[in-house]
Amino acid sequence: MPDRRYRLLLIATHAVQYASPLYRDMTKHPRLEIQVAYCSLEGAEGSIDKDFGREVQWDVPLLDGYSWTQVKNRAWRPGLGRFFGLVNTGLWSMIRKAKYDAVVLYTGYRYASFWIALAAAKFSRVPVIFGTDATSIQVRGGSRWKLWIKPFILSRIFRRADAAFAGSVAGKQFLTTLGVKEDRIGVVPLVVDNDWWLGRAAEVDRASVRAKWKIPQDAPVVLFCAKLQPWKRPADLLKAFARANVTGSYLVYAGDGPMAKSLEQESDALGVGDRVHFLGFQNQSQLPSVYRAGDLFVLPSDYDPCPAVVCEAMLCGLPVVLSDEIRGRREQVVEGETGYIYPCGDIDVLADTIRKMLSDPRKLASMGAAARRMMDSVSPQTNIRDFIQLLDATVGAQRLQSESRA
Repeated sequence: MPDRRYRLLLIATHAVQYASPLYRDMTKHPRLEIQVAYCSLEGAEGSIDKDFGREVQWDVPLLDGYSWTQVKNRAWRPGLGRFFGLVNTGLWSMIRKAKYDAVVLYTGYRYASFWIALAAAKFSRVPVIFGTDATSIQVRGGSRWKLWIKPFILSRIFRRADAAFAGSVAGKQFLTTLGVKEDRIGVVPLVVDNDWWLGRAAEVDRASVRAKWKIPQDAPVVLFCAKLQPWKRPADLLKAFARANVTGSYLVYAGDGPMAKSLEQESDALGVGDRVHFLGFQNQSQLPSVYRAGDLFVLPSDYDPCPAVVCEAMLCGLPVVLSDEIRGRREQVVEGETGYIYPCGDIDVLADTIRKMLSDPRKLASMGAAARRMMDSVSPQTNIRDFIQLLDATVGAQRLQSESRA
């Protein structure tokens, strides 16, 4: 359907640094006309991030280059993380009055606004598309009883969608287990702004960054970049780094969170405190320098469906070591070429992997170059291509059937 153009309403909980560049690229595409409806402007405006424990406002433009509107939030206590924290009643009239070809919900079912938008779309007979980065029924902390009831609830929610897209092959497999028909599921990889990252990475003076960190220019550096939360398992990396015991190596943590103090104390207890650096929170514009000054990126999470930081690291030329619980990024890891995957929680295997990689600088550099090349196939352009393919196969096919019957 090369001539079909789709008019879409994209509903998002808040402004996200990864999504805004994609909206700009979608706006330029001849087959898409998008309107973004924000339920809040957290991210674009300063707000307290409970995980970072501080006010966060991303220092890159999040609201430029595409059409957007903020829908008034009528919640009694507005905010993310609570079902009634987003009650954007204006979505009802917005969907009922406009003639969209589809409504795309980036707003999860854990918010009242999701159900308002879903009801409005169903009443208006407008196709609804759900997006998810989930790869399993796994829960992040909380009561284990959720594992029993969650499949029952999710299967009924996702089957209400006319189409759904997952961020990875593992995500598509997960959706099929919920009963979503395979021909209604697309794989639309979660991406970052490749051009921005490549451009900024090329400008980095690696030597000056390392000098600022007081790390020798030829020292191998392992990097962790994420919130210092239990499910990210930053302590696993610290223990593995100490066990690897690679002469002259350093470990750098970029990020903040409730585990920061305990990690610093543990690094001293393990006898590696002088080779472990804690940078604290790094805003978006600072991150290319952080990645480029490292040699190896490690993410040991036990819950991390499809983390964007993996894309960022690889675009900056770093091979990656990921736990096998990070299912949404497995396609990007070619064993021994762009990185390695190890059993989550197995500190000995992680230590051996770090030791092997840091002990061969030439191989490490070769893997970093391969990681950079891998990202040519995971870009905003491939994301939009795959998204339009899903639209053609679902929304477009339905429209053709309606036209043929008319």
